[in-house]
This record gives sequence, structure tokens and C-alpha cells, in this order.
Amino acid sequence: MIIGTSIVLIITSSLMVLLVLLHKGKGGGLSDLFGGGISSSLGGSSVVERNLDRLTIGTGVIWFVSIIALGLLFAHGHHG
Repeated sequence: MIIGTSIVLIITSSLMVLLVLLHKGKGGGLSDLFGGGISSSLGGSSVVERNLDRLTIGTGVIWFVSIIALGLLFAHGHHG
């Protein structure tokens, strides 16, 4: 159980780094490399940006839950 939760934590941590870097910041961010600059010049929030927000929030929730689960598993001494 701990190994599976640890794998989920590693995957979601890596995905969170990638998703946060893809977001458009004040300076444009890496999302401009993938066409984010074109859609943002048209004004408003594009479908791609909204989906990126949803994916980031969903990944963050899974990341947070896996950290709590690991903490509870270690606290109760279920090693292995």
C-alpha cells in the first residue's frame, strides 16, 4: 500500500511541476511555446486555459490526498 501510494505521489508531483510551468504567468510563461500566446491575445480565458486549470486542480487534489494517506500509513506503522 505504501509503495503504491508513493508511486502515485511521485507521478503527481512530476505532473504538478509540468502543469504549473505550463500556466501563463505575468511574463507569458511556457504556455506561449504551445500556442497559449495566440489565444490569450484574443481576450478572455480560452478553453485550453480552463482545462489546464481543471487538470492542475485535480492533480493537486490527488497529490494532497496521497500525502495525507502516506502520513496516516506511516503513523499507524503499516510499513511494507
